[in-house]
Amino acid sequence: MPSLRSRLFTYILKHRKKRPPWDFNTSIPQFRQECEKATKLLGKLPAGIEVLPVTIEDLWAEWLIPAGAHKGKVILYLIGGGYVSGSCQDHRAIVARIAAASKVSVLLFEHRLAPEHPFPAALDDSVVAYRWLLSEGYSPSDIVFVGESAGGGLCLALLLALRDKGFLLPSAAVALSPWTDLKLTGESYRTKADLCLAPKGMSAVCSKYYFGENDPCLPWISPLYGDLQGLPPLLILAGGDETMLDDSIRFAEKAKTAGVDVTLRIGEGMMHCFPLLPSFIPEAKQAMAEISSFIQKHINN
Repeated sequence: MPSLRSRLFTYILKHRKKRPPWDFNTSIPQFRQECEKATKLLGKLPAGIEVLPVTIEDLWAEWLIPAGAHKGKVILYLIGGGYVSGSCQDHRAIVARIAAASKVSVLLFEHRLAPEHPFPAALDDSVVAYRWLLSEGYSPSDIVFVGESAGGGLCLALLLALRDKGFLLPSAAVALSPWTDLKLTGESYRTKADLCLAPKGMSAVCSKYYFGENDPCLPWISPLYGDLQGLPPLLILAGGDETMLDDSIRFAEKAKTAGVDVTLRIGEGMMHCFPLLPSFIPEAKQAMAEISSFIQKHINN
């Protein structure tokens, strides 16, 4: 059963002013502004985090460096936001928690966004960021990918693309509530619709904006449909009350069948991307501890 704190937190979120369902008239610029404003609710950076801006070709990025960071180790973070939103500013506070917990520096970067820049823009930018890390002297064995929501799906799609392009893969990857099926075929899109906090219709709008004129079942768009052999160890966490639940379950099952070392954790009664909730939520605190332990295990081999 979910903790009392998580139930109270969820109750408050469910009974706030409800956002209307999404359709193709929903303002994406306004949504982006709302995401930026929401950063004020996420708290301050953890103590001891240094923020260093950096430019990677045409990409804006930031280093989030925790005190006592492991030298030569790095987390490449893939930003979520339905492929239509997401920036260093609106992710800095939550991603810094992962840096602080794991004692590993994070490279946070802004990929191009749909609908202005549909697939393969976000994937291409992610390849650029990974290649830049390699050019800076980081070994693939010293890199872990982490991403949430669309960024979690992008994290897994990036692994497939890099493998297909002949790159050495990072040591491991963590995907939080990853969006692995932009065709939206999972039953949870219907069975969890009334429990999920995301506006109804949001996934359908964002998926169309991202895949554009392409087939949403292309593995580099929806990694669920890919050949998953040869991927590094994976940790996947998802909430039991989110519409994307089946995206995690089905991907993990397929990865396991393909011989991948994959661990799936489902938070009972938890929402989308629950490990990124404030640490006063016991389930989030426990999940963050598992994430940091997983990162430390695989990045220090």
